[in-house]
Amino acid sequence: MAIYHCSIKIISRGKGKSAVAAAAYRAGEKLTNDFDGETHDYTHKGGVIHTEILLPGHAPAAFSDRAVLWNAVEKIEKAKNAQLAREIEIALPCELTREQGISLVREYVKEQFVNAGMCADFAIHDTGGGNPHAHIMLTMRPIQQGGAWGAKQKKEYILDPQGKKIYDPKKRQYKCKAIPATDWNEQTKAEEWRAAWAQLCNQALEQYGHNQRIDHRSYERQGIDQIPTVHLGVAASAMEKRGIRTERGDLNREIEVTNQKLRQLKARIAKLQKWLKEEQENTEPPTLADYIQGILSRRAREGKSQTSQSIYNLKDAAKMLNFLQANNIMDMAGLDEKFKSMIGEQLDIQHKLKPIDRRLGTLKKHIEQAEIYFKYKGKKHLTEAEQILFTAAHDYLKGVMNGKTALPVKAWKAEYAKLTAERETLNRRYLALKGEVKEAEQIRRSVYNILRQEQREQQPRRAQDVER
Repeated sequence: MAIYHCSIKIISRGKGKSAVAAAAYRAGEKLTNDFDGETHDYTHKGGVIHTEILLPGHAPAAFSDRAVLWNAVEKIEKAKNAQLAREIEIALPCELTREQGISLVREYVKEQFVNAGMCADFAIHDTGGGNPHAHIMLTMRPIQQGGAWGAKQKKEYILDPQGKKIYDPKKRQYKCKAIPATDWNEQTKAEEWRAAWAQLCNQALEQYGHNQRIDHRSYERQGIDQIPTVHLGVAASAMEKRGIRTERGDLNREIEVTNQKLRQLKARIAKLQKWLKEEQENTEPPTLADYIQGILSRRAREGKSQTSQSIYNLKDAAKMLNFLQANNIMDMAGLDEKFKSMIGEQLDIQHKLKPIDRRLGTLKKHIEQAEIYFKYKGKKHLTEAEQILFTAAHDYLKGVMNGKTALPVKAWKAEYAKLTAERETLNRRYLALKGEVKEAEQIRRSVYNILRQEQREQQPRRAQDVER
């Protein structure tokens, strides 16, 4: 089934990343980084089914070589925190053939990136597990018409109202601001690229006779009452496939259960609303309280000569009246307000669960990486696997802390416990709301049962009146 996934991230030297290493991994090749002399060999990596480099017309032809391209990027970027490349990861529709998927990615890369002046290096991965996807690495520095690298930004002097440059005596220079050379980093671009991928995929699915469609918008923007699951990632996905449960996998399973409950609740409330609308459109709708009271009174006067079905309806009617009285519902408008309050509370639960589930996923990751970091910090003679785990945890926490040194693990755990308790409270309220909806549905069935029996009893009376 076609799914939408399009993530955008920056490969930065400041986070310990290398454009050459990233390209080698995604292409499954062996590349040497001239910047630090390190060789990255991923020739044994499986699942790489296609790699390709696309260049704008004015780029050097030598950039068609992956090692040349990304070593040129590493060389031109001097800063220790330089942004080396942009990576876009997209999921390919499973309905398309391998050739159709490659052609689709190629068209997307040309239209959105190469035509804008970027060099693009994309690799398509498919291990046969139903998750074909593409990694697109893009240069972030423009190329001049002569083939040389251009500047990422230029400086522009800040002028006073008279149009003169403003001198800063503290810095002993004129005040200026940086103007980007391209619009590639603008926030609107991400939305544009995401929407373009969805549009191209849907065109291809329609062209090749598939009914499935994807949408780049969030569930909330689409008006879908559903909580999005979290991205598993390569490691967690591999563990889940081997039958090993992961924290992210458990979180996704909890979200799926919640989504199922929300869908069931919404469907029930929709049925109740439809029934209410039909009842309110009746030309002579009796008030609920009066109608039910009248039925109860008449059945009481008729004594015990009713059939078992009548007795069943009588019990239902009594239960219905108790519900209406307990909720101060005396007419159809009052019952309508009760249903509206159910809908409002259902939406409130959903809106509260979304940020809680997202934050719980983030906190789980923070705490997990912090525990790994403290486990191996200061330990001598780490194994290769332990060193990889320690380095990954260190890099992750460095990005999270953003320059701060003390890890607030205690605060993370306290927040996690608090949010977990809030989530449990919301789930308990959901179960109570589910019971209320079930009771309201029983009222609906009871009304229909009583109405049908009334009609059956009135028909013989009408026939007798005609004969007289």
